[in-house]
Amino acid sequence: MRAHPHTTSRSRRKTGRRHPLATLALIAIGLGLTGGGYAAFNSSTASAETATASKQSVDEGKKLFMANCATCHGLNASGTDNGPSLIGVGAAAVDFQVGTGRMPMAMQGPQAEEKPVQFTDDQVKSLAAYVATLGPGPAIPDASLLKPDGDAAKGGELFRVNCAMCHNVAGAGGALTEGKFAPDLHNVTPAHIYEAMVTGPQNMPVFNNLNITPTDKRDIITYLTYIRENPSPGGFELGGLGPVSEGLFLWIFGLGSIVALTVWITAKSN
Repeated sequence: MRAHPHTTSRSRRKTGRRHPLATLALIAIGLGLTGGGYAAFNSSTASAETATASKQSVDEGKKLFMANCATCHGLNASGTDNGPSLIGVGAAAVDFQVGTGRMPMAMQGPQAEEKPVQFTDDQVKSLAAYVATLGPGPAIPDASLLKPDGDAAKGGELFRVNCAMCHNVAGAGGALTEGKFAPDLHNVTPAHIYEAMVTGPQNMPVFNNLNITPTDKRDIITYLTYIRENPSPGGFELGGLGPVSEGLFLWIFGLGSIVALTVWITAKSN
């Protein structure tokens, strides 16, 4: 007995139909592979950072941590009510926070402010090496990424798109909400600029290598170095605060001078 042709075609279509959960399975596999690759990359970075630090340096960093940081961050650096966990922040975060004097904090406030550094360079590196052993995180950038020999024009464009809304187009800093502020970048070292981008301190977002590549970060460093070393060709730069300060200057002094001149001419004619 021959099967009806319409029945055969329906059976084939039904057999070739994808299962409703197949799409979800593919998405789950893709997310798993992406997350696994990212974790493996971070782990290899942290392992390389730890491998370059001697056991003596790590032990010294642990002693410094226990004496100066554990009160707020906990004996295991897992965090307390007074300070966040440091597991996974990486060596770059420690080098930035401690290397700029922001940590240890002198007092609780809207944000940690820069102050004189309380440790030597070797002690800062030891602290960073110890924290790097606690979990994978951004490493201290290589010196080749910090040379201000990139494309300053491209760096300026990237800075205006990603950073100028807080730090001002000239890197002069600016006020934020609730007593917070974006700091002036004119005297910040290239290493600390790079570390700030990859760790996102205070209110700053994290710009990882997928957001801004290492080459682009070097271009931004090149731009900031350029505007620091080259004064304004127009003369008085009004603090480098951009169009707001320039507009205010013109409104008060420029328009004010015109009004004063008008009043003087009128008075003379009378």
